[in-house]
Amino acid sequence: MTAFRNWTALFAVVALFIQSTVAHMALLYPMPRGGVLDKKQFDGKVHAFIGFESERTMPCNGYNKPGPVTHLKAGETINVRFWGPALPEKYFNTLPPIGSASSQYNQARHDGGTCQFSLSYDNGKTFHLIGQYTKSCPDFYYDWPVKIPEDAPSCEKSDQCLFVWSWTAANVDQFYINCADVTIAGKSGGKLNKKGITIDDVKGYKTAVAPGDAAGDKRGKGPIASQVKANKNGAFSL
Repeated sequence: MTAFRNWTALFAVVALFIQSTVAHMALLYPMPRGGVLDKKQFDGKVHAFIGFESERTMPCNGYNKPGPVTHLKAGETINVRFWGPALPEKYFNTLPPIGSASSQYNQARHDGGTCQFSLSYDNGKTFHLIGQYTKSCPDFYYDWPVKIPEDAPSCEKSDQCLFVWSWTAANVDQFYINCADVTIAGKSGGKLNKKGITIDDVKGYKTAVAPGDAAGDKRGKGPIASQVKANKNGAFSL
């Protein structure tokens, strides 16, 4: 109980600090390395963009040690969720209420942009695209369904198997990436497609911004219906 109280107190202090500095977005589910519930690596910087500080590096935003493990199955659809420093802890397991514009939490989501979701079986050396949302992603007011491919091979090495979220922001030339350690109960002899993710605004890559939704840092319009359908059907992993 004492350890839990100490962690809660530490989280509150760090959350207050990062709300007073630069704040952006990060994965909430699956919980990433360095994420808000990663008790070993959380330092309040999981939401920072690549290059924000010298330790914010590819492929996992500088978090090179394994974190919390999420168990996935080939063919299942998961509801990806996002976190920002302003999101109260009581909404970690449920979506926050929509509310009026004046009561919405500041997300620092930069008008949204393009989110891609991928799997890596080699600790981030290569990425296999499995999902994508454009314009309004990310946004912690919504679920973002992504299907784990039917043909995904099994992967039991949780220090090598990753579910990866990457984000090219809409109104700033910044690139964000989080890695969640996972295991995958997959298909024997299964294969993933060879299509990788788009990397922008990182040294050695082009500078770019993505189309957004003009919602600023408030709640956006959420996932586009046609893209929800495509992601649930696994269209991006073909």
